Amino acid sequence: MNTKDAYEICHTIIKQHSKTFAKAFSTLPQKKRQAVWAIYAFCRTVDDIVDEGQSPSSELEQFEDQFNRFIRKELPLTDPKWIALDDVFQRFDMDATPFFDMIKGQRMDLYVKRYETLEEVEQYSYHVASTVGLMLLPVLAPSNHQQLHNSAIALGKAMQLTNILRDIGEDLNRDRVYLPKAVMDAYGVAEKDLLIGEQGTAFINMWEHIAARAENFYQEAFIDMHLYPVDARLPVQGAGMMYRAILKAVRLNQYNVFSQKSFVTKGEKEMILNELKA
Repeated sequence: MNTKDAYEICHTIIKQHSKTFAKAFSTLPQKKRQAVWAIYAFCRTVDDIVDEGQSPSSELEQFEDQFNRFIRKELPLTDPKWIALDDVFQRFDMDATPFFDMIKGQRMDLYVKRYETLEEVEQYSYHVASTVGLMLLPVLAPSNHQQLHNSAIALGKAMQLTNILRDIGEDLNRDRVYLPKAVMDAYGVAEKDLLIGEQGTAFINMWEHIAARAENFYQEAFIDMHLYPVDARLPVQGAGMMYRAILKAVRLNQYNVFSQKSFVTKGEKEMILNELKA
């Protein structure tokens, strides 16, 4: 299979699973855009193994072994996802570390279902979300990606904390609680309160405590946005601001994170992008 066809298969994967992500990066120049598709396809494969695999632990181990062989240039390039990613590694100054770190983060989801401290949750957030930003950095900012390292980590943590705050009910249904026990204890919120969908003052104050941490990470990330090349600035900042708006959407839904999913409307997304373009 040629590289062009391999990229198109990755493009299909991103369009199927994340229209928002596909749209956010659709304005990039072709080579950068294709690289985003290939990186997304890698991340999606890891996600699917954990969420849908018959034997996720051994499948993840096999996939990590494949990636190890890919890095050592020992893997036969027959799968279109590897063909496309190989082209990305040839074209850009890629670092394998965040790819391995992401696999480690997804493995955490197989074994860890509760977290004690906010610091532990932030470490998890680095592994499953900041790593994606670090994978994309050499593509989005080829000449100065090292300068944006901390900003990308902060944005990933902000977005993952936002996910956690939005998906409390959904995660409970999968027997997962990402809210740190130490913060819940500090505000007098018990897991049994979450199970009955308690949205009282204690819960709201606890939720806002974690939201404030997410806001700090967004601010830290946005300080360095001017360092991105012009073609990447709008997609990255736009994605960050759309995610940040989810926190506002939860507040507008009276903090009901148990029986409804808060989202940012298409109109609000357009407004955010228009403000950035102005």
